Amino acid sequence: MGKAIFASVLIVFLAGCAASTGVPPGGSAPPGGKPAGTVLPVITAAFASKTLTPGDTWKVYLKATDPDGDMRYIYASVFQTGRGDYSPNRTRIAPENARELNGFIYLNTVVPGGYEFLNFVTVTLTVSVQDRAGHYSESVVFPLSFSGIYTQEPPPPGEFREQALGPIMVTLRPFDADGQGNGFF
Repeated sequence: MGKAIFASVLIVFLAGCAASTGVPPGGSAPPGGKPAGTVLPVITAAFASKTLTPGDTWKVYLKATDPDGDMRYIYASVFQTGRGDYSPNRTRIAPENARELNGFIYLNTVVPGGYEFLNFVTVTLTVSVQDRAGHYSESVVFPLSFSGIYTQEPPPPGEFREQALGPIMVTLRPFDADGQGNGFF
């Protein structure tokens, strides 16, 4: 009798596992693709200038859609050459943008110790969108180089709205004149 109950419970458990979406608790799709029957958010267009004057605000333009209308967060991960990865940044998506998103996230590049120390620094930004079920869009990667002679390129005309979606809450760490950290971190 005990073995029959155990076998019944095991069959119900295995049937439940087979019917699950296959998304692990962390929220990302398993390697090799999305779970069957899942609608993922999609970044349909993206633009960011590849050059910037230190101290300027970098605008990263995004268009994204989700047929389910449940986009929840924009995730941004910053890597600075010579410094490494910063903590990932999460920007909440306003409810009115949960189905269609069009605007920009932004990174303030004024830094403690003087933004002139960002000259010749390179940064890589990786952005994805997450929905309420924990599914992520494909990531988009943006390189950025700083120099006092650069100006920020504007986005293609008519493609993106000038709507601020939120900041990238990262403070870049400059190098001093000797190429060392300035002691701030």
